[in-house]
Amino acid sequence: QVQFVESGGGLVQPGGSLRLSCAASGSFFSIYAMGWYRQAPGKQRELVATITSGGSTNYADSVKGRFTISRDNAKKTVYLQMNSLKPEDTAVYYCNKSPPRHDDWGQGTQVTVSS
Repeated sequence: QVQFVESGGGLVQPGGSLRLSCAASGSFFSIYAMGWYRQAPGKQRELVATITSGGSTNYADSVKGRFTISRDNAKKTVYLQMNSLKPEDTAVYYCNKSPPRHDDWGQGTQVTVSS
């Protein structure tokens, strides 16, 4: 089992920015493809962004141009920079491997976009 601890969420106004962090345990972080996922009330968990071990990225259409995923292998950390936030971005955000492993889901971090 790999453990992930998400942080950086909070309340922000529309148009604002947040940076989420995901700290990973284990010794093989550098070879994992990683992803950020989110789940809003009443909706299924969805993939937001992925980053491969080599740094290639992909984004959901809903966040392209606004969110940036990055990683620091030395710190075993994945980041999600979120700009131009919209109310529909409100959700609990999780990090995990890509594809995700069931046993590795953490508690996530709440992002609320509201005026």
